[in-house]
Formats: sequence, C-alpha cells, structure tokens
Amino acid sequence: MAEAYIVGAVRTPVGTRKGALAGSHSADLGAHVLRELVERTGVDPAAVEDVIMGCVNAMGPQAGDIARTAWLSAGLPESVPGVTIDRQCGSSQQALHFAAQGVMSGTQDLVVAAGVENMAMVPIDANRTMVKELGASPTRNKGWQDRYGDQEISQFRGAQLICEKWGIKRQELEEFALQSHQRAVTAIDEGRFTEQIAPVDGLEVDEGARRDTSLEKMAGLAPLREGWDVTAAVASQISVGAGALLVASEEAVRTHNLTPLARVHTLTVVGDDPVYMLTGPIPATQAALKRSGLSIDDIDAFEINEAFAPVVLAWARETGASLDKTNINGGAIALGHPLGATGAILATKLVYELRRTGGRYGLQSMCEGGGQANATIIERV
Repeated sequence: MAEAYIVGAVRTPVGTRKGALAGSHSADLGAHVLRELVERTGVDPAAVEDVIMGCVNAMGPQAGDIARTAWLSAGLPESVPGVTIDRQCGSSQQALHFAAQGVMSGTQDLVVAAGVENMAMVPIDANRTMVKELGASPTRNKGWQDRYGDQEISQFRGAQLICEKWGIKRQELEEFALQSHQRAVTAIDEGRFTEQIAPVDGLEVDEGARRDTSLEKMAGLAPLREGWDVTAAVASQISVGAGALLVASEEAVRTHNLTPLARVHTLTVVGDDPVYMLTGPIPATQAALKRSGLSIDDIDAFEINEAFAPVVLAWARETGASLDKTNINGGAIALGHPLGATGAILATKLVYELRRTGGRYGLQSMCEGGGQANATIIERV
C-alpha cells in the first residue's frame, strides 16, 4: 500500500463566541487556511486533486459546499473540486482519513483535508431550530423510537451518564478542567502554537484560555441539571476556527519538492452506544492500536477532544493511557471546539507537538454525534 504523508498543517487561532472571529464569514476563514497551506508548502495549487472539508452545520454562511466556496474565495484554481462532509464533531478528522485513503489507494497524489465552523454565526442547534420554525417536529423518527424509546438523547446527558458509569465526581472534573486551562496558558506563553497558527482578522492567539479561573470559581457554577456533576466549566467552549492539512503521496513529495512532517500510520472509525454518545474514543483507540500493532505505551502524545471532561477521564481509565501525555497543551475546555474544524486543528497540534518534543507516534480521537469516533495514529518523519 502506498504511504500518505502530511506535508503541511496550519490552523487559525480558535476564537470565542463573542471574540475577534465571531463576525468572520466561515468561507473566508476556510479560505484563509487554504491559502496559507498553499503558500507554506509551496505546492502548485492546480496539482491538488480534491479539497475535503468538514463542517457540521452546513447552512446559512456555511451552506453550498463550503469546501468549494472556501477554495474559490482563496483565489485558488477553479479546476480543483471540493466536497463538504459531516461526521459530526469528527468531520475534519474524517476529512483527513478520506484524504489519506485516497493517497494510500494510489488513486490520488495530493489532497487537502480541512475543516471550518463559526458557531457564533451558526449555533450548534441551528438545524433543530430551523425545523421548529418551519413547523415540523424535531422529535425522533419511529424506527429510532422503536429501538431506543423516548429517552433523552443529548451530549449533556451522555456526559453525565459517563460520570455515573465510571464513578467520576465533580471535583475530579473540575481539577481536569483547571489543568486544561493551565496547560493552554503555558503553551500560549511559551509560543508552542505560534508556528502552526495563521493569524486572521487581527487575532494571533487562541482566545479561550482563562488565566483567572480557579477551582473556587468552578465550584460556584450550577450543574447543567440538578443533581448532575457536569457544569459548563467542564465542557468545551462555543468557538470559531478553521484548519487545513495537505496529504501527499511519495511521488508527489518528490515531484513537488515537499517536506513530510508526519506519516499517516493508522486510521480507524467505529460506532458505539448512541445514548452514551461520547464513549466512542475508547473502542476507536483500542481498534487503532490493534490494527497498528502498537501498544498504548508506544504513543508519545495524545489529542483526545475535550468535549466534556468525563470523556477524556473515562477514556484514560479504559485504555490505560497516561494523562501526562494527553492534551499536554490544553484541550477544548480551554481552547475551544469549533465543531467541524476541530479534527483538523487537533491533527495540526499533534503534528507540531511531535516535532517540538521529538516524539515518534501521536494518536488523536474524538467523540462524535450518534455515538461514533475516529482514531488516527501519525508517525513523525
């Protein structure tokens, strides 16, 4: 099988709901990272064979195949097509998988994997809200109800169910959340993200990290529901951002004089319990390790999306992964989670973290709507 190399990776800073990027059009954010990716790699953009972009809420400013719109908005060749995909929060991680699979299959040589989401413009529940406004019912269909009944299906309930199943209490969640902010602040202050970020609209650093938060402040927040352990402090932030990676074959690396940053080593995607919804990274990680022949201890750095603190804590308990190697520059609790962009952003962070530390293997996974998860192992080269 042909090898697939990541030869470029770039992201915007992640903005907050009311921050510097809140008014930025999603297609312009996508265009920004695509243009930057082409400039940084020096590749002939006309040689790119496809642009695969993740976006969860493809409506309003994100409608109309934003992959294509963003590429054209960047002033790049009309001859290059684009496709937008939705695997919920893992959309742009799946974009990376599709790009790598195209190269590994030998049917493509240069593919862009990207993601974008402006949750300030298009809220997470925009699709359901639209359905209600049109007078249609957003309730579950008959087939779903026959299988799962009328029980609540939500990420919030899923997070609490994880707390109950794994015995994770509020204090542990808040300690993890505080560490996420502290690690993010350290990474920002030490300039660990500088090389991977393409400043946009005057923003140069991630906006979400809270320097003044504390366990005392977190303890003062009401739970999302009476009796729950989960609060807003232990959940990912509503965010704005974009990211893009260029995946190349060995032939493309030679032809275009590209410099590989990492090799795409192993790809997996799994389905899991849609009621718990957020537990997918556990079997996805296990499947990736089995397929790769690696052990959990072989992995030098993990990026596990912090949709909620219990997701990562339960994952670590089940897989045996060290939290000392997990999200060591902070995660989505501190840095934000712009839905369709997060997979590309995490992959970019992982590539640069392996380069910074000299680690060999990195593993990325994230929970996704419907009880799914992608897992990706990359190898620094």
